Amino acid sequence: MRAVRMTAPGVLEQVEIPTPTAGPGEVLLRVGAVGACHSDLHILDAPAGTFPTPMTLGHEIAGTVDQVGAGVAGWSPGDRAAVYGIIGCGHCRACLRGLENQCRTVPVGGIGLSRDGGLAEHVVVPASRLLHVGDMDLTQAAPLTDAGLTPYHAIEQARPELRPGTYCVVIGIGGLGHMAVQILIATTAVRIIAVDTNVAALDLATRLGAHKVVKAGPDTVDKIRAIVGPPPDGADVVLDFVGADPTITTARQVVAPGGQVMLVGLAGGTLPVRPVADQPPTIPLEATARVPFWGTRAELQEVIALGRLGMLQADVQTFPLERTPEAYELLRRGEIHGRAVIVP
Repeated sequence: MRAVRMTAPGVLEQVEIPTPTAGPGEVLLRVGAVGACHSDLHILDAPAGTFPTPMTLGHEIAGTVDQVGAGVAGWSPGDRAAVYGIIGCGHCRACLRGLENQCRTVPVGGIGLSRDGGLAEHVVVPASRLLHVGDMDLTQAAPLTDAGLTPYHAIEQARPELRPGTYCVVIGIGGLGHMAVQILIATTAVRIIAVDTNVAALDLATRLGAHKVVKAGPDTVDKIRAIVGPPPDGADVVLDFVGADPTITTARQVVAPGGQVMLVGLAGGTLPVRPVADQPPTIPLEATARVPFWGTRAELQEVIALGRLGMLQADVQTFPLERTPEAYELLRRGEIHGRAVIVP
């Protein structure tokens, strides 16, 4: 079968490898669609030895069951499924509570992260990682497994602050941010302020239902403050899907006392925190900052439910398998609007 593999750090190649076989407790999935995620770029850019090589990338996967291994119940050839990509240890305190995204034994393990992923014609996954998607378009189902799940998880963590009529700032209207706008609309009654440097991304946010849009620049904070009010007022929740120093600075300067800053993006920025009531403070009193990671299987089931109801739809650009390197290069340059999806 064809597969796109990281053959060495920073090297992505299409190769021919044997089609795998489902073992006990596993399912062989014929891949229908795979989302291209910024996390894949972090894997490609990581130093040698950080991730195994060669390895097939791709952790946002949806497909059709081809083969069922021994001991698997509830799945049959022809079933359509989305893949929950995290594989925790299964026995630590977090995993036993269903919080595999907080596993205390396996650091960021999973499909396309520590074992072969979905950028191939077939992939083998543990049956426990599959969720039914019915007749949903697989190019829509695949992005839900991360681009949908990650913002949903962040929003769930911030839910106590997302009261009707409050303000939520969404920074970065890319693969995750444009899903966050839809999730907020579907599950809350907050006022959404979308922030991005790209006019096309802001136009997308407006079409999706954001109440206000702000083009990021030197006056970003002033523009947001004109909407949410001057200090000590502010936004009740800020979702930062970039995570660079400028966006984190914006987040901490517009959040209200007692509000929440969700640092979802992995661009390497730093949040300074000093436990003093200085003016201006590094972060307002009573405010909290969290670093949410991916999400749980239960949350993914809820995200899929939103998708099947038509309340959550990814804005996708599709690429055939052989154009995978091009898709990642466009993603790196910031030229993908919404989500790039590979269709083997």
